[in-house]
Amino acid sequence: MKRAVTPRTKGAAPKGQRQAAKRPSEPPAERRGARSQQTRFTSRLRAWGRHHRAMAFDSLYRLVRHPVGNLLTMLAIAIALVLPAALWLTLDSAKLLDAELEESATLTVYLETAVDAAQAARIEEAVGAEDDVMQTRLISAEEGMAEFQQSLGLDDALAGLEDNPLPASIVIYPQSVDPIAMDQLAQRLETFTGVDEVRLDLAWVERLRHLANLGRRVALALGALFGLGVLLVVGNTIRLAVESRRREIEVVMLIGATHAFVRRPFLYSGAWYGFGGGLLALGLLGLGNHWLAMPVAALAASYGASFVLPQLDVAGSTILLSCSTLLGWLGAWLAVTRHLSSIRPR
Repeated sequence: MKRAVTPRTKGAAPKGQRQAAKRPSEPPAERRGARSQQTRFTSRLRAWGRHHRAMAFDSLYRLVRHPVGNLLTMLAIAIALVLPAALWLTLDSAKLLDAELEESATLTVYLETAVDAAQAARIEEAVGAEDDVMQTRLISAEEGMAEFQQSLGLDDALAGLEDNPLPASIVIYPQSVDPIAMDQLAQRLETFTGVDEVRLDLAWVERLRHLANLGRRVALALGALFGLGVLLVVGNTIRLAVESRRREIEVVMLIGATHAFVRRPFLYSGAWYGFGGGLLALGLLGLGNHWLAMPVAALAASYGASFVLPQLDVAGSTILLSCSTLLGWLGAWLAVTRHLSSIRPR
């Protein structure tokens, strides 16, 4: 039995192809559903750096827009920094003077008048062999008389003496200028044969050291007090800036800005205040040094000495600028953190 063949329409597609044509085209498997993309760490780091750079320039631009008021704030910071810096320089010069005095700290061993030149040389050799002795210098009786006449200007008056009453002496430069060590050395030297007396005068050295220690403590106390003053000046200035931009802060916090994002421009403003105050402090120190250099040199020359006022070198200037910038940043951080806790976006 033969099946009836249904004639096909010319150009008609098969049934399976017609059903596939009626279905809408489906997207590829990789295009289906929502897609998520994770930002790379380098991209976030570049964005973070761009924002920091933008906030630094923006805060500097805001300071330049109001130069008079901001310059007065920096001048107040500079005045608070000048006095501790000046005391720091004074202590540096005192350290140099202390080092020179330590080098001049000596013991003087006076020999008996009956000791001749050969015996004095042997005693000097024995004294120089001590462990605590760094260097010795023998002064004969004739040399001692010549120095005595020259220092007092009594050449004619002492020329008529028949005998020289001065004994030979040995000047000792010790290894350590510690008072206890030098006193022990003096007690040992007094036991040497031919030694009449050992003189040790360190009272003036001790007074100088006590004054230097007092000066260091005063400098630290003043540095802490004036550093607190810098924090208060910067904190009050930044507080006013936060209040003036309160509406702006509320808006950016409403759209999701974090405290760190809001705090960042004010921190840069505080750092700029501190840096500018440090630069003005360096200028004031330079002017003060130039103004006092000639009177101090004239005063030192009247005593037959030479003294130059110390100046801040590159390291000292860097430390001063770093401390002033850090104090400005810290004052701004304290002020902004305190006021951000009281701001509630509405």
